[in-house]
Amino acid sequence: MSTTGKCFVVSGPSGVGKSTVLTALLNKHKDIYFSVSATTRQPRPGEIDGVHYHFIDADTFRSWISQDEFLEYAEFVGNFYGTPKKYVDQAMDEGRDVILDIEVQGATQVIAKRPETVRIFIAPPSWEELERRLTARGTDAPEKIQKRLLRAKVEFQTAHTYDYLVINDTVESAVAELEAIMTAEHCKANERIALIDTK
Repeated sequence: MSTTGKCFVVSGPSGVGKSTVLTALLNKHKDIYFSVSATTRQPRPGEIDGVHYHFIDADTFRSWISQDEFLEYAEFVGNFYGTPKKYVDQAMDEGRDVILDIEVQGATQVIAKRPETVRIFIAPPSWEELERRLTARGTDAPEKIQKRLLRAKVEFQTAHTYDYLVINDTVESAVAELEAIMTAEHCKANERIALIDTK
C-alpha cells in the first residue's frame, strides 16, 4: 500500500441507498476516515460536535472561506455547509483513505481543487427501483418523490464525468465494488513503483 491515503468522493441521488452502503463499508473498514462536514446550523438533539458535524458560527465559517480552508462549501436554507481541508489532509497524511459523501455540485468544487480525487457515482439498478425505495421510506408525499426523481435524472447526466459507476443492486455487491475500486486505486504502477527497491 502507498504511504499516503487517497480521497474518494461518493455522489448519488436521494434514495439510492448511499448512506446505507457507506455505513456498511465503514463498519468493515475502521481505518477509513469518513469526512465530517462543518455547518453553521444549530445541533439537533443527539448530534455530537465532531461526529455528526463540526458546528461553528457564521463568522468562523466566513473566515475559513477567506483562508481557503474548504474543499467545497455551499449555503442551504440560510446555513453554510462545507468540507474542511485540515481533517481530510490529516487523515490522508496518516495513510488513511478518506470518503467524502457529497452531492454533484460539491464534487465539482473538490475536483477543481484536487484533480487527483477519485470520483464514484452510486446509481440505482433502475428508475423503477429508485421510485420504489423513495416510496418505501414513507417520508415524502408523492409530488415530492416525483421532484426527487427529476433531480436524480439531472444528477445522473453527470455520472459519465465520474471515474467509476457503482450500481446499488444489493448493499453487499455495492460494498464489494467500492472495496475493489479502492484496492485498484492503491495498485497503480506510478505509485507502487517507488515502493520497490531496485538497487
